[in-house]
Amino acid sequence: MGVQILITALAGGVGASKFLKGLVKIIKPEELNIIVNTGDDIELYGLHISPDIDIVMYTLAGLVDKKKGWGIKKDRFDCLEMLGKYGLEKWFQLGNRDLATHVYRTYLLKKGVKLSDATMILCRALNLKVNIYPMSNEKVQTKIVTKTGSIHFEEYLVKRQARDKVVDVKFEGIENSKPTQGVISSILESNLIILCPSNPIVSIGPILSVPGIRNALKKTQSNIIGISPIIEGDTIKGPADKLMRGLGHEVSSYGVALLYKDILDGFIIDNLDRSEKTRIERLGIKVVTTNTIMKSIKDKIELAKLVLNLQI
Repeated sequence: MGVQILITALAGGVGASKFLKGLVKIIKPEELNIIVNTGDDIELYGLHISPDIDIVMYTLAGLVDKKKGWGIKKDRFDCLEMLGKYGLEKWFQLGNRDLATHVYRTYLLKKGVKLSDATMILCRALNLKVNIYPMSNEKVQTKIVTKTGSIHFEEYLVKRQARDKVVDVKFEGIENSKPTQGVISSILESNLIILCPSNPIVSIGPILSVPGIRNALKKTQSNIIGISPIIEGDTIKGPADKLMRGLGHEVSSYGVALLYKDILDGFIIDNLDRSEKTRIERLGIKVVTTNTIMKSIKDKIELAKLVLNLQI
């Protein structure tokens, strides 16, 4: 038998899922543990929805709507339309098959099953061999503070289309949260840890804020490699630039590196940001430039190969 390799990835939604799709093409899926943000979790129509977990699951299961980056391909929205006829809001686009996931998850949770165990049940039903860990079983909600008040992140992003000026970001319930079973041991025992190209404020940020996780990352003997989601001061998808700017952070690969500087050993930035390389390396982080825009499966695999082969 060969030596067991264990890789742990910290992940948010679309950007992380694209990278992970390439990663599982070149490693054994069962060797990959994915710690996923649950600060975006929201309850709608009495159902527990875990947007980031679902994006990762659907992508790795080959079910995701590639054009949107979320939801299930060729899904219909009959149920949502009927809910609208009953006078309910339908700003959160939930397809029929997508709703089935939320119905089953909620059914399991109401039976007393933990979110981590419910996630494992869903993954196995989708024939996934990777291990997906919610960052915590406790309720944590990412709230965006604006000049007019505090709103759930999904409401800010989807309903409000990220139009509001961001004053602050809070993770409600984070102080009472705990890492799900297996998260800390995965970090401490991994051969490699990857911070996926996800929003550093509301995707990776909540994971790092769960008590015990950041300290475990500081203690681990594994190399920690990050991938910048910012290219030339902008994002491929999502509001990371607006959130960083609202919180007073520089919107650049350097700005992302600053947020992770106490845990990163290596950082991968796009070729278009090669001018940032020297500044980031002054933080004590090894920097490699490459193409990080994952338009094709080849792009995803090449980026994953670079991460795996990076010598620190």
